Amino acid sequence: MAAYTKGFDPSGARFGVPTFPWHFAPDGYATRRQLRERGLRPGGQPVAAQVLRHHRGRKSGYQVAYLYREDLAKPVRPMTSRKWGALALAMHARCTCPECGVTYSYCLPTSLGMCVLCAYPNDQTAA
Repeated sequence: MAAYTKGFDPSGARFGVPTFPWHFAPDGYATRRQLRERGLRPGGQPVAAQVLRHHRGRKSGYQVAYLYREDLAKPVRPMTSRKWGALALAMHARCTCPECGVTYSYCLPTSLGMCVLCAYPNDQTAA
């Protein structure tokens, strides 16, 4: 348990909010993704706790996940017809090549900014 003592601060004296090691958060707390899976959202409540995980790739050495109280969470707002329409237009724009105007059934790579055929016109060979 000595490895978990650095990320264990249930009173919040060290980090300002109660802090727990990864996988050791008490019941009643959830991350944003966990709330979304249950059809809930934080609803404007402040961060209630956090969990720390050792991470070699981060400058601080730790990865943080913020936790919210489930009892204060609110249900997710339903999608309106206008939101569905805006989402459809955005997805259509992501699938349409700005160079040739062809609409594909998949999202175009953002690294190219256009379809593969327009990005590499000289590399086309007959199959």
